[in-house]
Amino acid sequence: MHETCVPTGVKLKDTGFGYTLSLIGGKYKMIIMYWLSENKVMRFNELKRSIGTISFKTLSIMLKELEADSLIIRKEFPQVPPKVEYSLSERGLSLIPVLNMMCEWGEKNSVPALEAVQR
Repeated sequence: MHETCVPTGVKLKDTGFGYTLSLIGGKYKMIIMYWLSENKVMRFNELKRSIGTISFKTLSIMLKELEADSLIIRKEFPQVPPKVEYSLSERGLSLIPVLNMMCEWGEKNSVPALEAVQR
């Protein structure tokens, strides 16, 4: 029998599911993690170009939050001009299978996939 992630009477924020959502929820965190998983190491402007629709300020905030949650590593090189690289931490890497499962679910359940099944 499958146990529920959010038992009756327990607040979502007090569950493992709620905790995970607090780390990767929002519009851009999973996208940032995706790009870092694909490229291993990226600089700020590379991430910004890859995502496209994110503002400088929002990307900066998301990266700081991901770093504070120990999901990414920020490596600063002492040089002029400054060079900063971002990569996934071991903790961040451990979330990639979850993101991959979401991708697989989306591929199986997207409108085009469902239309193909109905034909």
